[in-house]
Amino acid sequence: MKVFTYSEARQNLAKLLTLAQDTDVEIRRKDGSIFTLQAKKQTKASPFDVPGIEAQASTADIIQAVQDVRARAG
Repeated sequence: MKVFTYSEARQNLAKLLTLAQDTDVEIRRKDGSIFTLQAKKQTKASPFDVPGIEAQASTADIIQAVQDVRARAG
């Protein structure tokens, strides 16, 4: 764990945020208050970040399916 004073933390916020990705960062104030900075763990980067599947469809099959649906809708 890295320890910084409040003044050091204020002057080096970008560095602290980078450090907090790998380890907890402790910030101490003159009055004795202690704060811990840690990165929030993300489960997924995006709701569209899903695992792929194996399929027998070719690119041409997919394009044809999209064209068929569009033709029926229009």
